[in-house]
Amino acid sequence: MSSTSGTDSGRHFVDSNLLVYANDAVAGEKRIRAQALLDRLWKGRQGCISIQVLQEFYVTATTKIPHPLSASEAAERLSRYATWRVHEPAPRDILSAIDLQQEYRVSFWDAMIVQSARSLDCSVLWTEDLNDGQRYAGVLVRNPFLDVVME
Repeated sequence: MSSTSGTDSGRHFVDSNLLVYANDAVAGEKRIRAQALLDRLWKGRQGCISIQVLQEFYVTATTKIPHPLSASEAAERLSRYATWRVHEPAPRDILSAIDLQQEYRVSFWDAMIVQSARSLDCSVLWTEDLNDGQRYAGVLVRNPFLDVVME
C-alpha cells in the first residue's frame, strides 16, 4: 500500500519540504506526488501548516532550489497556502517543542513541526524529515516519497 493511502479523513499537517517539491520544476516524481497530495488535501479541506512552514517554504523556494521562484511567485503561492489552517506558535508551544525534542531526540525545528501538528489536532504529519509510520505525541508521520528512486 502506498504511504499516501490508508490515512483517515481528519486534519493533515504538511511540512515545508512537500510545498517546496510541489513548486520545484526539476523535482520529478517528488513534484508529482507532492502536487497530488496537496490537491487531495485541498479538495478535502484537510490541509494544515504553520508559520514556520510558510517561512521555510519562502526561503527555500526563492533561494535553495535549482530554478528558484521569484519573490512575487513565491509570495502568491504562499498566500494560497495561508488559506489553510495555520498554526501561529505561542511561547507555550516552544516549551512543548523543547519537551518533544528531548523525548523523541529530534531537532528542535522538527519538534516545532510536531507541536504545530498537535496544536491543530492533526492526525497525520506529511514530511520526509521524520520516521515514516512513527507516532510523535499522537501524530502519525507519513512520507509520500519512500519508494521514489532518486535520479
